[in-house]
Amino acid sequence: MPEAEPPPDWVQDLLNWLEKTFAPVANALVEIWPVLKWVLIALAVLAVIYFLIRTFGPDFMRKKSKAEQPDEWAPPEHEALALLEEADRLAAAGEYDEATHLLLKRSVGQIAAARPDLVEPSSTARELASEPRLPDAARTAFALIAAPVERSLFALRKLEETDWQAARTAYADFALAQKAIAA
Repeated sequence: MPEAEPPPDWVQDLLNWLEKTFAPVANALVEIWPVLKWVLIALAVLAVIYFLIRTFGPDFMRKKSKAEQPDEWAPPEHEALALLEEADRLAAAGEYDEATHLLLKRSVGQIAAARPDLVEPSSTARELASEPRLPDAARTAFALIAAPVERSLFALRKLEETDWQAARTAYADFALAQKAIAA
């Protein structure tokens, strides 16, 4: 192997300057390393605990009290009846896909009107059906309406009268039964 040429003078000067500048810092780190090591470990443990608490929170395992549960909500009765009437007309003509899809679209609109913080332009039916801030009855009804619409749109499977009846019953039970309970 041929002998390597020495580095240029400016590189040697830079290395000498760095050595003189950082030698005291390196020596100080070597001196305090036993203590610094434990301080860094303690900081790492505290950071892990902090992120666990932020992720799961102090009330992670606590059950929701009545005050923390979502408010009961149902669409206005006149809107629900008008929607059911319009969807029934479509279903009477044998257009079960369109009738069920109409229930879904209008339900999304009703949720958005009542709780604008829940519905975003990118929200999907599955997301809304599992949204914990919706009352249980609304989530259940919405899921029962969304499932046949998904089959119709994405599996390209024509809906039958039984699919329509299940979706209609879910909507009517939710939207109109809430009024009967309140009365």
